[in-house]
Amino acid sequence: MMRRNRVVVTGGAGFLGSHLCDRLIADGNDVICVDNLFTGSKDNIRHLLGNPYFEFIRHDVTQPIFLECDQIYNLACPASPLWYQKDPIYTTKTSLYGALNMLGLANRTGARILQASTSEVYGDPECNPQKESYRGNVNTIGPRSCYDEGKRAAETLFFDYHRQHGVDIKVMRIFNTYGPRMDIGDGRVVSNFIVQALRGEDITIYGDGSQTRSFCYVDDLIEGMTRVMNSRDGFTGPVNIGNPGEFTIRALAEKVIELTGTSSKLIFQELPVDDPTQRRPDISLAKEELEWQPHVMLEEGLKKTIAYFERIL
Repeated sequence: MMRRNRVVVTGGAGFLGSHLCDRLIADGNDVICVDNLFTGSKDNIRHLLGNPYFEFIRHDVTQPIFLECDQIYNLACPASPLWYQKDPIYTTKTSLYGALNMLGLANRTGARILQASTSEVYGDPECNPQKESYRGNVNTIGPRSCYDEGKRAAETLFFDYHRQHGVDIKVMRIFNTYGPRMDIGDGRVVSNFIVQALRGEDITIYGDGSQTRSFCYVDDLIEGMTRVMNSRDGFTGPVNIGNPGEFTIRALAEKVIELTGTSSKLIFQELPVDDPTQRRPDISLAKEELEWQPHVMLEEGLKKTIAYFERIL
């Protein structure tokens, strides 16, 4: 009988992590989910708790952990502005110490390790779309910097461990992702708009709504993530994984109103500090190296996400 790969997923009880655990179990892996439940939830993984090939360990990645494994997906970090600004020092520590501890684990075990980085490393970009070679237009001391700079420093550590110790690394930069299991109160734009619409409340837009985002449905993102992990030896990334379709925030709000059938109105508030005016991935590298591109269009993904929030509300 062939041995199953032992795969560690940090942040495995979160929105993306729980979907990744589902996928890895379905693909025949033995999965260890590591999460301190700061933003994750056992509800996201409850259906897996009785599975003999799934194990949940409540643990904070800022502290070392000793496991035997073949692959590590490092997803642990608060990812929404509401949560990562709640305790910015802890957010930075999670990115830095989490990366150090997981890289140390990979170095000891010989495991391949993937870092879930972010499009936030590009800051408020001066080019559109953003290629992996773009070094960003970033504010190192703003209220979002705990997340942006933490992720940038984690990327640095990954490449230094690769050069200095030969650790087998993969780095992916995730663009806005949405879908079922988003936290109802995490402050991200898709969940905000849907929850407000379903509650019959007015929809809050920060700024004039002309800023743009690209929204990737979670199933497409997880497919891309597993392809990055299992890509050829020598391909480290970083590689953008996201949907290049670009929409204004106002257009997103209007689409949510249309799909929910609500009578919500749009209300406008001041734009937060350092909120980027545009965000869109160039996915040429992902197409070339991974033969990956997203398939779920925004309307289809929104319908599935709305159905999820209707159930939990």
